[in-house]
Amino acid sequence: MEVLLHGGRAILETEEDDMQVKLGFPYTCHFVNHINSRGIWFGDNPLRFSLPLLMIQLSFITIITRSIHFLLKPFGQPSIVSQILGGVILGPSILGHNTLFASKMFPARGRTVLDTLSVFGFMLFIFLIGVKMDPTMVLKSGRKALAIGILGFFVPYALAGLVALIIRHVLPLDHEVKSILPLVVALQSMTSFPVIACFLSELKILNSEIGRLASSSSIICDVFHWSIFSMRFVSKVATDKPITASLGSFMSGTLLVTVIVFGVRPAALWAIRHTPEGKPVKEIYIFFFLVALMGCGLIGEVIGLSALFASFILGLVIPDGPPLGAALVERLDCFVSVLLMPIFFTNCGLSTDVFAIQNLRNAGSILLVVFASFVGKIIGTILPPLFCRMPFRDALSLALIMNSKGILEVAMLTNLKKEKVMNEECFAIMIISVVVVTGVISPLVKSLYDPSKRYIAYKRRTVQHSNCGEELCILACIHSQDNVKTIINLLNATNPTIDSPMNLFVLHLVKLMGRSTSLLVAHHPREKPSLNPTQSEQIFNSFRKFEERSNGAVMVHCFKGVSPFSTMHNDVCSLALEKRTCLVIIPFHKQRINGETIEAPFALKHLNKNVLEKAPCSVAILLDRGNQKKGPFAMAEPLSYHVAVLFFGGADDREAVALAGRMSEHPNVNLTLIRFSSLDEIVGGTVRSRMLDSETLGEFRLNTLQNEQVSYQEEMVHDVASLLAVTRPMENTCDLIMVGRSHRESQFMSELANYSNHGELGSIGEVVITSHSKNSKASVLAVQQQTRIWGLLDPEESLNLRRVNL
Repeated sequence: MEVLLHGGRAILETEEDDMQVKLGFPYTCHFVNHINSRGIWFGDNPLRFSLPLLMIQLSFITIITRSIHFLLKPFGQPSIVSQILGGVILGPSILGHNTLFASKMFPARGRTVLDTLSVFGFMLFIFLIGVKMDPTMVLKSGRKALAIGILGFFVPYALAGLVALIIRHVLPLDHEVKSILPLVVALQSMTSFPVIACFLSELKILNSEIGRLASSSSIICDVFHWSIFSMRFVSKVATDKPITASLGSFMSGTLLVTVIVFGVRPAALWAIRHTPEGKPVKEIYIFFFLVALMGCGLIGEVIGLSALFASFILGLVIPDGPPLGAALVERLDCFVSVLLMPIFFTNCGLSTDVFAIQNLRNAGSILLVVFASFVGKIIGTILPPLFCRMPFRDALSLALIMNSKGILEVAMLTNLKKEKVMNEECFAIMIISVVVVTGVISPLVKSLYDPSKRYIAYKRRTVQHSNCGEELCILACIHSQDNVKTIINLLNATNPTIDSPMNLFVLHLVKLMGRSTSLLVAHHPREKPSLNPTQSEQIFNSFRKFEERSNGAVMVHCFKGVSPFSTMHNDVCSLALEKRTCLVIIPFHKQRINGETIEAPFALKHLNKNVLEKAPCSVAILLDRGNQKKGPFAMAEPLSYHVAVLFFGGADDREAVALAGRMSEHPNVNLTLIRFSSLDEIVGGTVRSRMLDSETLGEFRLNTLQNEQVSYQEEMVHDVASLLAVTRPMENTCDLIMVGRSHRESQFMSELANYSNHGELGSIGEVVITSHSKNSKASVLAVQQQTRIWGLLDPEESLNLRRVNL
């Protein structure tokens, strides 16, 4: 039997009866075993072999897409825009318009491998989205998210549907365009959770108020969209297919979902129970679920349910987050997002031919429906937040985010084109609309919405401006169990009493892993304590014991925040703002554990920097030197706690003195305040600032005059060496050294700058820790007074707020 090529169709010619049979489908001829090339020196053309061709295609795709992303990133464009544009450039619209380039770089025989890789990558991506997704968010969504999700789907669906109906009856359009207008309406009305999650992550607002609301609302919108889609699909199958095929498809699909829910999910829960907290998931568990993914995908293809649907359902039944969900995401995410997904988007761009757009009336009609849906989604999404008194800029930002398009819309368009439902012209128009809408929305949202603007307080929230008899609100941030004892020691040293109680908010900060949505929730203890408590429960139990020992002087409220390191400061600042705290305590990015200095990831240093810049109250950075005595200081034992306060002058030093004033009243605290001066001005500042320094010190000395456990010293320094001569002995005599973080410029401070890198602890704090030996037991607390106050340009200038017209 031979294969002849005739008129773009394949003809099978057999030896018997010289019969020719025309095959009614497009063909591509492949050379068998043409995978590896022997090289040009042996007469082979490498581009005629599949492996070299794939490598050069991937190289072109990577270079073009990364170059475009580099050029567009300053304009706030997401990666999907650069990846689709890269495909458009390589495709028939620009470079591929040259037949020689298209035939050599992207021949039909090479596109098969590329198409297979892109669909396989999309299948893995859908699986990971299912793993990261928490289905219970539908039940946890509040009324606001529910209203936004419902109106955000039905208002654009109705408005765009009305416009499409009018266009179909008024304008003389091509039959293909008329037939796809209802599909355009449905496609534009959807707001996909995977798209929103990726978009929020790129904008770094995943754990902001708008980010959480958009995530919840998109899931509600997805539920309605896929419900309508499923009913249409079932109706179509029942109408077009025989009853046996319909029943077979339904029963086999139901059986597959049942096996996944009642077979795979119990296995996932069993694997989680047998993985101790903090330990890696066993390789055999990962292997099992990857094999299950391939098996379910295969069965989905066999029964006609699609590997994509089966992969998503499988991912959905695996619990999100650590340990199992995070392990699967960690193994697959880099491979999928860096290699396979750019291939998927670029492949879509390769299929886009802008020269196929010939009829401007068709293009105008489709774009008019797209615009009507855009306006409808703006209206439907913006009304509920405005009704709930959300600021207009924030509500508009949310409406724009809900309009964003991405991978799911691109995948559906590609499938419609493959199924011959949508022609080349309509496909090109829709892809252009996706790129334009997403490209416009991203910079608009960046310019409209800045979460940090919410953190500007309208009054003083500092320790200095808190009255001694009123409740002291403190937010303590914890990364791990190692931070607990030192922070409890510090909190107890502030001397909370029944007359001057402490309202303590404990926030356990956890890196977002294996989840699509961030989390900030209050923690409630279990009715029956667990024999194997989680890390969060261990931390919170320690603080609740501290609360019990305080005899009513301390009230503890526990929270857990799960978010990316890059936006974790939003959790800290929003909780501090909501609870009206006057001080945030957060660990330094370097800690000493068992005598060894442990440096945390750079992301923690970035977190501290953002908290210092954006916090709505005072901030204290605590460097733990691992000085943990037998039993925590918070226990009612006659242990002494030695504190030294280094005072140079300025708002931050005054805040440190205010905190020291509270400590001075504790019966077990021995406190030494050292005021430094020099022949020249030791710190810069105005006359008003120096007057406030004198008032603060005078008030402190007056209040501690009869306290034998408090001492006051004055030291004259003229250079860094004389300062170190004072601070070095403290490494063995003090448990805590308190310093102000920042100081006004002066000759002395300029000299100090040469010995420090101006990190979270400031110049003085950096000099103190670098001068101490590795065996030093003194922890360091760098205090920064509140810097963000509405209407107050300089905290040094006034103790009262200025009136402003909003």
